[in-house]
Amino acid sequence: MPKTHGEAESNKMVQLKKWITIATVCCVMTIGVEQGKSEAAGMTDVRGHWAEQTISQMVQQGLLDGFPDGTFRPDDSVTADQFVKIVLLAFTDKYPNGERKWKSNFLQTLSASNQSILQQDYRDFTFKPNTVGYWAKPYLDLASDLHFISKGQFSDYKAMLKREDVAEILYYLLKETEYLEDEVYSLKAASQFGDLQSATARQQKFIGEAMTKGIMEGYPNGYFGVGRTVTRAEALQIIARLQTKSKRISVNSGSEAFIKVVPTKDGSYKKLVFPDQRMLQAYDVMEEAGKLRGTNYDLEETTLRLFRDAEAKGLAMSGATTEVRNSNEVSLWLDPQFITYGVTVHLEDGTLARNMESIRKFTDFLFGYDADIFYRHFTDACERAAAKGVLETTTKQIGSYSVETRLEADGKTIIFSIIHS
Repeated sequence: MPKTHGEAESNKMVQLKKWITIATVCCVMTIGVEQGKSEAAGMTDVRGHWAEQTISQMVQQGLLDGFPDGTFRPDDSVTADQFVKIVLLAFTDKYPNGERKWKSNFLQTLSASNQSILQQDYRDFTFKPNTVGYWAKPYLDLASDLHFISKGQFSDYKAMLKREDVAEILYYLLKETEYLEDEVYSLKAASQFGDLQSATARQQKFIGEAMTKGIMEGYPNGYFGVGRTVTRAEALQIIARLQTKSKRISVNSGSEAFIKVVPTKDGSYKKLVFPDQRMLQAYDVMEEAGKLRGTNYDLEETTLRLFRDAEAKGLAMSGATTEVRNSNEVSLWLDPQFITYGVTVHLEDGTLARNMESIRKFTDFLFGYDADIFYRHFTDACERAAAKGVLETTTKQIGSYSVETRLEADGKTIIFSIIHS
């Protein structure tokens, strides 16, 4: 049926409205994108800078602003308080209305205690600076409570931040949100820096972590830049790598097949580089040996501790003194740096009976066909030490291992150090 003149005009108006709507949306989207780009592109001193793209991205996230005169000043130094603020905001999403919320993947990386701190003590955190008093106090308080920094870490948070100081912040931040790298390997990798020895031993640990994680790197002259202040552009580049792991610099350990992330005594995690496949497998066997005692064990880094019962474990885990904390019955352990395995026994009534299955699980794996030879040596040494309270230190070759046996001065602690020949 042919359309009337009115119907035709009506259809034209509907079609025109559709095109106007589409054009408006496209225009708004284009303006939004261009506005985001211009925030950084409009800064007169950013174009052509080595960090131009990173600065543009980070300015759009609202992590660091430009100056009223239209400059960004990418090569100016960043202060400690500014950097802490940037770090915290980097773990948030910014919404069109200006509000911020923690990224869900960031919250998932936090320990239960840190999640509780955010949910309870900082549930009304605004992510905004103080308008009265010291502007950075909210950020510093939060970072301190999350253990990203210590309150006495800097005598003046308004001072220019040095590169080793950034490495220290990264160290504790990564400890809480990811895991720490193998310290021995990290220091070895960082030894390539010509100025590493000008840093303290403590700072070298931080530098090694930041470098091995691929977040910080050295300069073309082969120096890390110890004592050198961090520029605003460098700070944003560091944050970009912290946010996005794909942007990190790949550091090949040469031993990628022999790596394991293990729990530490403070409840966080660290990466260990084992010297070979056998020690890596021994770690897994050691963990299985602990499970043979039900829940009466604790695994921290490369040491498995076995306890008499749940009460003894509880006392040791919360012990106020070193003696109480070390009150386990048996320890099975590894030392990747010196390629050594070990069994430590505190001789008390019932110790061997309760823990022999776990001990044999571990040592049977190590000695294989020679396991019974080690077992006879082990039980004989324990019996003689328990009966006399003295034991001569000896070294015995069992298969491909050299076994050193010695009794501590207390007359009750016997240590078997197992070294691959």
